[in-house]
Amino acid sequence: MQPFASPIVLRPGEGRPIDLGNFSMIVKATGADSGGSFALLEAAEPPNFGPPLHIHHDCAEAFYVLEGEYRIFIEGQEHRCPAGSFVLIPSGLEHGFRVGDVASRKLNLYAPAEMIGYFDDLSAAIARGEADPKKLDDIAERHGMEVVGPVPEGYL
Repeated sequence: MQPFASPIVLRPGEGRPIDLGNFSMIVKATGADSGGSFALLEAAEPPNFGPPLHIHHDCAEAFYVLEGEYRIFIEGQEHRCPAGSFVLIPSGLEHGFRVGDVASRKLNLYAPAEMIGYFDDLSAAIARGEADPKKLDDIAERHGMEVVGPVPEGYL
């Protein structure tokens, strides 16, 4: 693990944006910023939005709900998570989520892997008009992730 490079102070809305078409993320900290220990992103997502079920094979994923509500699915169980909820999903567990009936925001922490590359690659594929389930599988695989459920309408 590398030492942290320097302190980071970001005000609300600050950070590097990632445009993902139907939703957006803001990079708050990268693996380079944290000495490789974690990456932190803020996500703003529309009602009823969510990714396919998937597994991170090389990192844990944590959610902290800032606004709205999420339904988090972990290994076949559903958890309703309103603002203020925290969820930690260890590496290797099948999971996914759906935003509730209103637009919602959350923080995503990935440790130790650098999942920002996944979202950057997905954003580039969307911008080129190349986003489809096969492309999503390819991008996911490159970043230690396995898509195990169908791609829901509106994700790509």
